[in-house]
Amino acid sequence: MKTVIEFKNIKKAYDDHVIIDGFNLSIKKGEFITIIGSSGCGKTTVLKMVNGLIQPTSGDIFVDGENIRDKNQTRLRRNIGYAIQGSVLFPHMTVEQNIAYVPSLLNKRDKTKTKAAVSKWMHIVGLPEDLKQRYPFELSGGQQQRVGIARALAASPDILLMDEPFGAVDEITREQLQTELKQIHEQTGITVLFVTHDISEALKLGTKVLVMNHGKIEQFTSPENLLQHPATEFVKKLVKKERRMCHLPEEQLSSCDYSGAGEKGHLDKE
Repeated sequence: MKTVIEFKNIKKAYDDHVIIDGFNLSIKKGEFITIIGSSGCGKTTVLKMVNGLIQPTSGDIFVDGENIRDKNQTRLRRNIGYAIQGSVLFPHMTVEQNIAYVPSLLNKRDKTKTKAAVSKWMHIVGLPEDLKQRYPFELSGGQQQRVGIARALAASPDILLMDEPFGAVDEITREQLQTELKQIHEQTGITVLFVTHDISEALKLGTKVLVMNHGKIEQFTSPENLLQHPATEFVKKLVKKERRMCHLPEEQLSSCDYSGAGEKGHLDKE
């Protein structure tokens, strides 16, 4: 499978404060990577490096085999969807205008194609058509988050970056959004990097889970293997509650349901 994102010897420091050091990671096309770790471990920093919002102090990042240092940053970001907690919609734009923002930049002359993209993604994320002309303040928190996801996907990017996108919604809406996002990933094959502080969410959504601590990778593996074979004491502590919830012998943990029901393990937000 093709490598779509690669970090090589990444270091990020602010003066004498080193956030990330010696970070190396390869992400294959179509993977759903959930990133979890302690507060200040660098997970959001790693995410923002992919679309150039944060520049590494040293090292290189490659997207589709190209060093992002050599790419036009505006074009790079137009091809990478980005959704964050609270959605951060343009308050003066309608739902339709928010979702259409990037497609309209890419298809200035093809308004029909842009309108079709808006309708397509509103349907996929569960937004009724009659919301098109509403403004963000007229929407519920869950609706706003859905608009944010639709906007991030409307230009059909190959990569989607998500920074705790469901952290500001209620538990029922959160579970609905998780289910919809899994379906979107299965339908599109898009590569997703998803930062979370909720281990249940990380296990439920990810095809692989990246566990970070103090700017280092503690473990990068499948949810099943993370539960069966935690590599460090930090990871063991992180998944302890999830292992107990399964009520299964260790060799059967792969059949555990990671739906997030019951007691959840949380880490402080970065």
